Amino acid sequence: MESPEKARLDAFFRRITERFPAAGQATSLIITHLLPERPAFLRAMARTTTIAAVLPKPKSVTEEALTEVRRTYAVHTLTRELFADPTNALEYLEETVPGRDIVLLDIGGYYAPSLHTLVDKFSGRILGVVEDTENGHQRYEALGQLPCPVFSVARSPLKDCEDHLVGRSIVFSTDALVRTRGDILTSRDACVIGFGKVGRSIAQTLRAHDLRVVVYDNDPVKRVQAHSQGFRTTASCTEAIREAGLVLCATGNLALRQSDFATLQNGAYVASVTSSEDELELDALDDLYRRTPTGDQLTRYDVTGHYFYVLANGNAVNFLHGAAVGTYIHLVQAEMLAATSALSRGAHDPGLHEMSADDRQAIASVWLDHFAR
Repeated sequence: MESPEKARLDAFFRRITERFPAAGQATSLIITHLLPERPAFLRAMARTTTIAAVLPKPKSVTEEALTEVRRTYAVHTLTRELFADPTNALEYLEETVPGRDIVLLDIGGYYAPSLHTLVDKFSGRILGVVEDTENGHQRYEALGQLPCPVFSVARSPLKDCEDHLVGRSIVFSTDALVRTRGDILTSRDACVIGFGKVGRSIAQTLRAHDLRVVVYDNDPVKRVQAHSQGFRTTASCTEAIREAGLVLCATGNLALRQSDFATLQNGAYVASVTSSEDELELDALDDLYRRTPTGDQLTRYDVTGHYFYVLANGNAVNFLHGAAVGTYIHLVQAEMLAATSALSRGAHDPGLHEMSADDRQAIASVWLDHFAR
């Protein structure tokens, strides 16, 4: 980022932290992407909490951002296994933040498997979780009775702008990778699995690029919505992918299982919006398909009589090109700062929470003043 851009971004976040001041001496553990704009968000978070550690998502780290962040904060390695086992998760917290009041910032529900144990047995106090993504929202929701407050920004109207642009960036990166083979997407039959906000944007962008799009979602209401927007829908995933030359997975859950891959037509391209471990059961193919790199971030899977291509090893394809959504990302980051401030007060009951409409309007007004002139 250029210096004037950094200054404007810092000024924006300063107004947000002044509007949503923290209370007490909360400490934070922050799971985050480390993209070029992220150090400014962390500087703002450091005015709201004491940052004990930054845990970058491994598939979305730029060297420049990582180097800058390491100058100021402890940076720890993030894996699903770190928090998947409650005993390991508790040991990590006791080693890193013993006895403190903690806010856990999350992208993808990493803390969810151990949350009950952390709340019950940690020597400090878990003030709550701030979750960014729909995938993570669903992971916390699936816990049923939550042991602490979880503020989710995943379904905030302020995130709609980001989700729409993420869909466009997914199509951009998919097209760029396909072109490295001398191929194009135009006029293909495409399948979008998942018709949430990102899936909807992907489907609309593909149609604008002259692809024929079929949509599958396991929620009949989402299929009705897709149908009302002129997309062909199917009652099963198998039917949706059978004739598709491009399959884009945007569920946040497991979209393609082992048996589904055999249904793909020869030469089909498969890409994901989230991580391979969330969307694609690729590990189950290890003993069934040969894997051959065929270019930058393209892998050919083949068995006698059948082959297809997986983009970016099944991980979020848009991060290959920076996953840029412009200044709209700062709306979501501002709401996460506001939620962290709310949790620092320690006054919320266990369960899922959202910021109020008044708070979101205040964030939007500040953003408009800084970035829409």
